[in-house]
Amino acid sequence: MKPVEELCVNTIRFLAVDAIETARSGHPGMPMGTASMAYALWSRALKHSPSDPKWPDRDRFVLSAGHGSMLLYALLHLFGYGVSLEEIKKFRQWGSITPGHPEYGHTPGVEITTGPLGQGFASAVGMAAAEKRLAAEFNRPGFPLVDHYTYVLAGDGDMMEGVSSEAASLAGHLGLGKLICLYDDNRVTIDGSTDIAFTENVQKRFDAYGWQVLTVDDGNNLDLVTEALEKAREDTGRPTLLAVRTSIGYGAPNKQDKPESHGAPLGWEEVERTRENLEWPLDKEFYIPDEVRAHLDQLRQELDEKKSEWHHLMEEYRQQYPELAKQWDDWHQEGIPSDLVQDSELWNFDQPQATRASSGQVLQTLYRYLPNMIGGSADLNASAKTYLKEAEDFQADRPYGNNLAFGVREHAMAAFLSGMALHGGLRPFGSTFLVFFDYMKPSVRLAAMMGLPVVYVFTHDSVAVGEDGPTHQPVEQLANLRSIPNLHVLRPADGRETAAAWLHAIRRTEGPTALVLSRQGVPQLSGTGKPVFQGAYVLQQESGNAPDLIVLASGSEVSLAVEAREQLEQKGYSVRVVSLVSWELFREQPGEHREQVLPSSCQKRLAIEAAHTQGWEAFVGPRGKVLGIEGFGASAPGGELMEIKGYTVENLVQQALDLLED
Repeated sequence: MKPVEELCVNTIRFLAVDAIETARSGHPGMPMGTASMAYALWSRALKHSPSDPKWPDRDRFVLSAGHGSMLLYALLHLFGYGVSLEEIKKFRQWGSITPGHPEYGHTPGVEITTGPLGQGFASAVGMAAAEKRLAAEFNRPGFPLVDHYTYVLAGDGDMMEGVSSEAASLAGHLGLGKLICLYDDNRVTIDGSTDIAFTENVQKRFDAYGWQVLTVDDGNNLDLVTEALEKAREDTGRPTLLAVRTSIGYGAPNKQDKPESHGAPLGWEEVERTRENLEWPLDKEFYIPDEVRAHLDQLRQELDEKKSEWHHLMEEYRQQYPELAKQWDDWHQEGIPSDLVQDSELWNFDQPQATRASSGQVLQTLYRYLPNMIGGSADLNASAKTYLKEAEDFQADRPYGNNLAFGVREHAMAAFLSGMALHGGLRPFGSTFLVFFDYMKPSVRLAAMMGLPVVYVFTHDSVAVGEDGPTHQPVEQLANLRSIPNLHVLRPADGRETAAAWLHAIRRTEGPTALVLSRQGVPQLSGTGKPVFQGAYVLQQESGNAPDLIVLASGSEVSLAVEAREQLEQKGYSVRVVSLVSWELFREQPGEHREQVLPSSCQKRLAIEAAHTQGWEAFVGPRGKVLGIEGFGASAPGGELMEIKGYTVENLVQQALDLLED
């Protein structure tokens, strides 16, 4: 290690230590222990551009162990990413760009929001898969337009989380040779040594997954780390686990290799001892030597040269491959073709069918307009109807396909999709049964937090699933989905509503969308379609000047509401039917529209949905009621079970009469 590089490493350590002490909160142990390997990566291997953090061919760096955020903030500051020293001093404080865990879109240079362990690792698999897919599409001899790596820094906690195991297995199967994980093997967790709960051989596990496994015995030796990184990049057929032996809290005389350094400040006395131990100035907080500044300025110039070389390559590419260059631009823009919405095939539904089947039909049309749509299911394509019939399968030896086979790995699928969306250039979607959303919740929540344009297709959306019984019949999952901020949830009633729901999902750029679809067939209704974009709309108008009753429904229950209205109108009541496809979209509409659909003058309202009733009170008000499901389902034919639970026209009419005559 050169003297100036040793200064750089210790600068990283003490920026982290000082920020955490000032905040009186944070995790100093991990930044202190991994500063050397992180510096080796960022200065000797990582292809990145501080002047252009969104450069498409940059290497991606994912800090999966997000509690070590001060490591990343120190690197971002030193390499010139616009994270000032003042922001470092405001670590974990209100209004700063240096929050407790890294947040995508909040801090320049942060590739992904991390913190819940395993999430960054699993999403990095999606990033690496996106690189492989785009390289297969666009690279030509002499024009390696897409040629970058995804690096992950993960710790013991990441390795324990199940989502990492799911994702690592998938990465090995797909042969993602440009995925490299630097495993911070310090063998210490919050509760003590990993010996108390984690004694497996991680290296052998990853070897079984099909990864190249390398070991660095001394994580403070920059040359050893660099050699291992070079060897990792030589194997283009397998992802690499680089197990680096480190010491948590390195340099702290009383807290090195101890859990006390994990999640709390060292304390000023221990900081002073650490400064003495590492020969750092005692009286200078947030100190950055001039030699470090000069050295990193030179590194930044070299990094910018690599970016300039790529832009020059891109200019030549545009001249030699103009059609591919246009395709590149199309794949990297967020809009949709203007003629897609007008395509009659998109809206062509005349026979009863399940909305999952309608979704499958719509998806084929969308793919013809949007060839960068990519996705699949968690081993449920036959049921979820999400296989792209005109596309190839994406596999290790066939990286040009758009059909992804996730296997029975719902959680990894959701995190993988986030990684693809973060990478850019592709429009990812994934599917499974609605009841299995429970396995995906942490990743869906983070996608909503990051505002990622991911589409989740959830089928088999109610107790009408039938004979498979309560384990496979979602009841509370809709309420759970709707509780996630910035997630749009749409439960369409028929084919045209499903088409509109898909259009909304692929046009949305500021967050994810969940499409909730039926297993059982539903009739095609009159008047459905583009009004879905408003979230809720009047599907059938009342016969009188004002409604006596408003019946609200979503999904497969809308047709019941339509039939019940007909009988109620025959009895002399003026009844309006509202299709409430998306609570979130409806709430985003102007107050005038909401009042037009649900006039405050009509207080008698009946909502019907084959799910838990939680949340519907906001729409039915104090004088309304909800026909929903409070308990679990049962194993029985779906139609019979729906009748038992009260989802019949007769019961709906009686519920309405009770409300009207009250």
